Amino acid sequence: MLTPMDNQNLFVALRAAFPADLDQVAIECADGPAASHPAGASYRWCDLERGTAMLANLLASLNLPDGSRVAVQTEKSVEALMLYLAVLRAGHVFLPLNTAYQAAEIEYFIGNAEPAVVVCSPKNFAWVSRIAFSAGTQQVFTLGEARDGSLLDRAAHFSDQHEPVARQADDLAAILYTSGTTGRSKGAMLSHGNLLSNARTLKAYWDWQPDDVLVHALPIFHVHGLFVAIHGALLNGSKMIWFGRFDPRAVIARLPEATVFMGVPTLYVRMLAEATLTREACRRMRVFISGSAPLLVETFDAWTERTGHTLLERYGMSETVMLTSNPCRAADGPRRRGTVGPALPGVGLRVRDDAGQPCKSGEIGQIQVSGPNVFAGYWRMPEKTEEEFTADGWFKTGDVGHIDADGYVTIVGRSKDLIISGGYNVYPAEIESVINELPGVAESAVIGVPHADFGEAVVAVLVARPGAAIDPAAMIAGLKGQIANFKVPKRVFVVDDLPRNAMGKVQKNLLREQHQGLFQQPVAPPAP
Repeated sequence: MLTPMDNQNLFVALRAAFPADLDQVAIECADGPAASHPAGASYRWCDLERGTAMLANLLASLNLPDGSRVAVQTEKSVEALMLYLAVLRAGHVFLPLNTAYQAAEIEYFIGNAEPAVVVCSPKNFAWVSRIAFSAGTQQVFTLGEARDGSLLDRAAHFSDQHEPVARQADDLAAILYTSGTTGRSKGAMLSHGNLLSNARTLKAYWDWQPDDVLVHALPIFHVHGLFVAIHGALLNGSKMIWFGRFDPRAVIARLPEATVFMGVPTLYVRMLAEATLTREACRRMRVFISGSAPLLVETFDAWTERTGHTLLERYGMSETVMLTSNPCRAADGPRRRGTVGPALPGVGLRVRDDAGQPCKSGEIGQIQVSGPNVFAGYWRMPEKTEEEFTADGWFKTGDVGHIDADGYVTIVGRSKDLIISGGYNVYPAEIESVINELPGVAESAVIGVPHADFGEAVVAVLVARPGAAIDPAAMIAGLKGQIANFKVPKRVFVVDDLPRNAMGKVQKNLLREQHQGLFQQPVAPPAP
């Protein structure tokens, strides 16, 4: 039996870091619907305390089984953040879902996770509730970005006092679905201990300061925006300047009031296109952090030249949160372009060849990791979990890279052909399975090619059935109604045959070489 002093619920640790004066501003909204989050509207720390308590009490009133999953697909809002914290506070398991997911994808996630509660946007209630109720979900609520929906209406009747439910470090806190190479998505199970250990490590390594202010312009259904950025600010008691949607010019305008910014490479490319991005605009900033996708060296150099700041690139996964990071403090070493820095303190990272033997310094191999931040396994996939861990307990990331003599890690590729577009993971097999079912398609190969804005763009190369006429533009338009937009190919090419090796395997490397210059554009030059 855990006592309050033993409670290792992640919410308890985050709540303990709130400033003593709870009337201070915790979140200032920089955009949003005029009726709900007008620019300048703010939430105090006491609002977060009271709001999460009311939502947690609502969940408690439902008499849910212990450790129930709460699936959430809503637009970004402060209330959606409160819902995440309330789920932790109530001792349940948070399941964030990308807002771009379509009905077939949601049907799989709900069917696999069997959530007791589903929360969706009001505009999607009809089709989401139909899926949820058919899968056995008992409760479906709505939450809109304009502070509307049944969830807040119900929560308004509950007390704003709540004692966090006791949890141990190994208890499940969240499930994040990551695309599967065979088309089946996998639910990475993250514990309270996984998330808290990583948040504490990053707080120290990234040298969070008492007066830091974070510009939060990322989605909150993703590790980067939800766990790395939000946990960092909350664990430091730092104010957030909150953007519901990324607007490069608007974000730049708020940088003089902030010290920390986290973004995917796409966001940095888009800010570089704005003449207002100057050294003066960045004069108070302490650190700019980049991750979730490869950072082009051209972007790295252009950012330094324009702003005087060196981007801090790091590396992580849904299964592990953050693994490596370029140094934040000069005393810890330089930030090296083209690398993701050394392993974080407490994280084990090694490179092995195909036979499982250690690689020498600079030798390319498979990256494996261990540490308190590494997940326990995949939801209801014991065989897959066993397959992804070595006999001595190290997680096989599926990424390929090398470590130099100073411990800096360079990612050179990804096994299983993973594509990262705009910070989101896309597995070709999943897209190919959809395309191959379309009329007139004999077979397809999906690849990722360099893109100046998204890091990588999804491209489909396909062979038509005899006599079939395929319109690439019409196919792209049709796919947008079936799969998330970030998975939809930006270009479709129809060819007579796909290149194959002697064993009959499609040689995707040849396709990538053929199309590698398709979307390449120079990074915006420095403003005069």
